[in-house]
Amino acid sequence: MPGSYRLARRSSDFGRFPTEGAVNAKEAGDRNAERRSLAEGARKPAKQNKTRYRKTGLNEEDVDMVRNKLILAAAILSGAALAAPAAAQNEQFIPILSYRTGAYAVNGVPYANGVADYYNLINERDGGINGVKLLVEECETAYATDKGVECYERLKGKGPTGAAFFNPLSTGITFALTEKTTTDKIPIITMGYGRADSKNGAVFAYNFPLLGTYWSAADIAIQHIAKEVGGFDKLKGKKISFVYHDSPYGKESIPALQVLAQKHGFEFTPIPVTHPGVEQKSQWLAIRQNRPDYVLLWGWGVMNGTAIKEAAAVAYPRDRMIGVWWSGAEPDVTPAGDQAAGYKALMLQHGAGKFPVHADVEKYVYAKGKGLSEPGKVGEILYNRGLVNAMLGVEAIRKAQEKFGKKPLTGEQVRWGLENLNLSEARLKELGFEGMLKPIKISCSDHEGARVGRVQQWDGKGWKVISDWYTANQSITEPLVDDVSAKYAAEKKIQPRDCSKES
Repeated sequence: MPGSYRLARRSSDFGRFPTEGAVNAKEAGDRNAERRSLAEGARKPAKQNKTRYRKTGLNEEDVDMVRNKLILAAAILSGAALAAPAAAQNEQFIPILSYRTGAYAVNGVPYANGVADYYNLINERDGGINGVKLLVEECETAYATDKGVECYERLKGKGPTGAAFFNPLSTGITFALTEKTTTDKIPIITMGYGRADSKNGAVFAYNFPLLGTYWSAADIAIQHIAKEVGGFDKLKGKKISFVYHDSPYGKESIPALQVLAQKHGFEFTPIPVTHPGVEQKSQWLAIRQNRPDYVLLWGWGVMNGTAIKEAAAVAYPRDRMIGVWWSGAEPDVTPAGDQAAGYKALMLQHGAGKFPVHADVEKYVYAKGKGLSEPGKVGEILYNRGLVNAMLGVEAIRKAQEKFGKKPLTGEQVRWGLENLNLSEARLKELGFEGMLKPIKISCSDHEGARVGRVQQWDGKGWKVISDWYTANQSITEPLVDDVSAKYAAEKKIQPRDCSKES
């Protein structure tokens, strides 16, 4: 097939880009206005895009460059769109929910590129998963919950067996889809985000918060602060402020931080920031007045760089700031320039850099002109996170094929593969991810699978790992998981599964 992975179209919210001819000024102005509207919190219904694939650029001042990228993406990804129906029956459909536009595109684009490039790799290098090609369609959510739900409803039944799984890349969309995916029997992978209580697979059979929840992240952050101040006993009386995106994403960590504050005796002050996070002066003036010993940052998109700039404006030390793993990528620090030096962030295991899998991506995808990222950005943190996310989904399908056969699988069958996923060090090495991840093992009672992390620090030019591995303390997180998931089960009248009977 001439296409890297088969992609019938890319669903979009912002009209359509043509794949030939120039983009006229009026169309460019209309799109720019829509982007500005989005940054102000506007919500518009999603619309179907008729082009085969559309990759929306971020530079609003260079529409020609955007158009050229879209033409390239269309050429790369739509070549197999007219494949024979018989071939289509042997394809596994995987939707991508992405946001290449709006206030969060600066983070959404590299992540989506990593996901897409890995699916390309599986088709180009391996011919699919045991001979089953991947059929992928990308739908633009702009990080809006309503648009995420629209994308889900549009894509869930596509392909010969429906969607294998969904990756919403949004805690808000995750909350909105949890009941729907359970009813439709389609797993939802929320790697490093989503509902923390969904770690309990007995209650949340179709949610998989792989590699770490926000409660695990909160505990790891406090562990690192304790190490810096000389021990947990030294936390008593300290002030820790929590600057968070005022959304389900930011709020999700608060219960764990409240428990940790009570246990260790530090003063905990949550400080919300309104979407999209470009206005934070009042929050940082409050921080200057309160003078906390540490600031935890749970931001996303433009909020992260803005927070670092505002911290510098009030002379708050950047080396006393610790961001969650969604506040610790290159786009989060580079807008602040030299002011970002010293800033720290958690790592969702992996960091930046290239590993054996990247050599294959460059050989089988980029050498053929089929990559979606700028070559210099391959190996950046969010690109790598996209690779990891896609790999976990692919391996879940591969695992499910062991039980159900080498054919396109239903979401329910892929759910079994996720729940029985066991990636050892040896297997990670085979996949080219040695050094990026530690082993991960999922089970009915543990849909998180791993809860480890490190801390990195920005030196002004790059990220440097500054800690050993931390493991989240389950004596802190597990009672929360049990309590909150039990309340959810009672509210929704869910009978928890008996995990001893699952296999």
